[in-house]
Amino acid sequence: MSRLACFSLVAASLLLSGLAVAQLGEHLRPQLGKPAPSGFESVVMRDGSGLPKGGGTVQQGQALYNTHCVACHGLLGQQAGNALVGGQGTLATDRPFRTVGSYWPYATTLFDYINRAMPYGQEKSLTADEVYAVTAYVLYLNDIIDKDAQLDQENLAKVRMPNAAGFSSAENW
Repeated sequence: MSRLACFSLVAASLLLSGLAVAQLGEHLRPQLGKPAPSGFESVVMRDGSGLPKGGGTVQQGQALYNTHCVACHGLLGQQAGNALVGGQGTLATDRPFRTVGSYWPYATTLFDYINRAMPYGQEKSLTADEVYAVTAYVLYLNDIIDKDAQLDQENLAKVRMPNAAGFSSAENW
């Protein structure tokens, strides 16, 4: 193929690409500042906004954990490679052990993660009440809440995580 033919082919490709982008332009631009489309999944924020109605106890969470979580995370959340418990005091060491109890800054993040990604292979199969309960049990395993605690959309964001001060936030910028 001659140089002129090559150049013409490249120019034509760029022209067609530009026309396609111009026609789809509105769809390709970020839709910042506009409401999310219907059916868009809510994101739970650290202040608790986005949390669904519902609630669950540590005891309910233990039963659900034993059914849905124990195979990957171990009986008490200490399964090597998938540990949820332990690591307190290790973050400043040469071998930090990052778990829910040692590293995560917000209990709402734990709820959101369980809600979206657990149980593995059956993601999003738990009800809001079940997610609150499993969240409560994992926080209990980490000595963050008491055994008789109940979590719901009103109090989850008030749970103080051990590493809450370990992260910068937009409020600090």
